[in-house]
Amino acid sequence: MRYVARNCSIKTMMQGAYRVRAEQIVGGPPSMDTAQYDMDAKAEKPSNADELHVMVMNMLVDRMQFKFHREKQEMLIYALTIDHGGPKLTRHEAGNAHDTWIDFSEKKLLHRTMTATSVPLDYFTFQLGHLMDLPVVDLTGVKGFYDFTLSYTRDLPLGFPEGGKINGEDPDTSGPDIFQAVKQQLGLELKAQRGPVEVFAIDHAEKPSEN
Repeated sequence: MRYVARNCSIKTMMQGAYRVRAEQIVGGPPSMDTAQYDMDAKAEKPSNADELHVMVMNMLVDRMQFKFHREKQEMLIYALTIDHGGPKLTRHEAGNAHDTWIDFSEKKLLHRTMTATSVPLDYFTFQLGHLMDLPVVDLTGVKGFYDFTLSYTRDLPLGFPEGGKINGEDPDTSGPDIFQAVKQQLGLELKAQRGPVEVFAIDHAEKPSEN
């Protein structure tokens, strides 16, 4: 299994490796946001997605003489919790080996589908965090790996004019938004609230060494 990144900043690589949003990485030199690098990491033995992420974390620490500490900061979040009727998730079959993966498709403009295979909810919340305007924190307590499909309608872009057209047609905003879809299709709930979020505070970082 490989982990490939092209023209990415160190902070972007950290977001992928540690599964956090940009605002959860604080401190460090400005070059962590601006300098661009390529990374092609290959596991020496068969590894699952979690094991590969740990290898990438160790590589960043080794190449950058990276030192950091984790702390909790209170901020506005979307809490992922279990809805009243309970979760509607299909556990991934243990005998069906598959890497953790979420595929995004959009057969019709604004209408998106997420197809999850062998996905734990902490990885799902990481992906949701890229779609939302706030960090998403998994408070379900649900463990294990699941297969599911989530179909929802994206919001119109900010500033989209009233009566505006998309490809000459009225935009189709029918269907559930992501909050409704998570509740109806997965038996979970996204709720805005204040809560503690894990933050990576950079104490020391150097220019990464090359191969």
